Amino acid sequence: MKAFTYFVLTLIILAVVGYFISNSGSNAGNAINNAGNSNGDIQKINIGFKNGNYYPNTIKVKAGQPVSITLDESVTGCLRSFNIRDLGVSAISRTPDQTIDFTPTKKGTFRFACSMGMGTGTIIVE
Repeated sequence: MKAFTYFVLTLIILAVVGYFISNSGSNAGNAINNAGNSNGDIQKINIGFKNGNYYPNTIKVKAGQPVSITLDESVTGCLRSFNIRDLGVSAISRTPDQTIDFTPTKKGTFRFACSMGMGTGTIIVE
């Protein structure tokens, strides 16, 4: 039974490593830019890490208006790989100086998560 458990864990680790290798340099069409955009129409969101999860883990934005998410220095590890699958957002913010920029085009409540699903939250697009 131990051998089987080690085998499964090894497969999981290889899958995660493979995911990062295959996606390195790719942001699924979503730009990661340097912070500091001064356009007043951009909805700027700062997300940190608190109690083992993204904080805040519920955010509200307006549809059709650009969003710029910054993951501050408290966000580490796999939580720096940020995804909102239903909105087509998938990006790795390697430093707090990079932002995850997108424009939500549909209204609704969507889940966001890190690449491993360990950190999660909700984005409400109104």
